[in-house]
Amino acid sequence: MITPSEQKGLAMRGRRFLCWMQAVLFVTGALAVAYVALTVLYANFYQEAASNTLKDQIHAQEQQKVSGTSIEAKEGDVLGRIEIPRLGVKVVILQGTTSQTLRLGVGHIDGTALPGETGNIGIAGHRDTYFRALKDIRTDDEIQIQTATGLSNYKVDSVQIVAPDDTGVLAPSARSAITLVTCYPFYFIGAAPERFIVHARRVDLK
Repeated sequence: MITPSEQKGLAMRGRRFLCWMQAVLFVTGALAVAYVALTVLYANFYQEAASNTLKDQIHAQEQQKVSGTSIEAKEGDVLGRIEIPRLGVKVVILQGTTSQTLRLGVGHIDGTALPGETGNIGIAGHRDTYFRALKDIRTDDEIQIQTATGLSNYKVDSVQIVAPDDTGVLAPSARSAITLVTCYPFYFIGAAPERFIVHARRVDLK
């Protein structure tokens, strides 16, 4: 049988445990918020630095007065910038699609045409950061890609949802086009089961 003093002791230990748990949860939550804030802040600073790199590339290309040639891009290299004016999207395009690269911008998918080249340009981005706005994209929306060699204009042809292993959407094309890829559904928690695909054709070619 538990005496009143023992009951009081158990109650005090229970309160101390609850206070300790509250403190642990508070610190854990604060650290999580701080991590997210620092990640976002770093990504914003990186976007500014990458934009300046693109400006330097454009200036260097203008000084050389030569037409663009294919480059051997390394993971994380700045290749250009994509803008979708109606959705307010404006983000640098980096080479590659590693986790680190996609935290800092959108990534050119290896094996597809490079930004500014003829062919099907594949660009991937996270659904919870730079490509979240794609959920509101519409047919005929304008997409612009700026590279060191010039500005290319595209219009959205279609939107589709495919399985993650459906690589047919990135097949080479004789025409100048872009294919944007992000995870779907947009608000799904965990590894998304599908991919959201945006196809657009180049419209500024003579």
